[in-house]
Amino acid sequence: QVQLVESGGGLVQAGGSLRLSCAASGSTFSRKAMGWYRQAPGKSREMVAALSGGGTPTYSDSVKGRFSISRDNAKNTVYLQMNDVKPEDTAVYYCASAWSLAYLGSGDWGQGTQVTVSS
Repeated sequence: QVQLVESGGGLVQAGGSLRLSCAASGSTFSRKAMGWYRQAPGKSREMVAALSGGGTPTYSDSVKGRFSISRDNAKNTVYLQMNDVKPEDTAVYYCASAWSLAYLGSGDWGQGTQVTVSS
């Protein structure tokens, strides 16, 4: 089982930027699909961004053009760069890992990091 530890959450003003990090354990990180999900109060968890082992990113329509997912295989870390944040981006953000994008969300999860955007 992969251990995932998120960091970088906090309070940010609307229009600002934040970068989340997710450090993964193990030696298979470079082959794993990685993703970021979020869950706002009273809402179900949704996929925000995902990155295949080969490096192809996908984004939800709500963050496309504002958020960017990337990975550093040497550091076993995946990042989520959040730009031009909006109050509706407020949520707990979770890192996820799986052997393929198709199974992302059914694999391993981090504990989550809170992002709060003030208007």
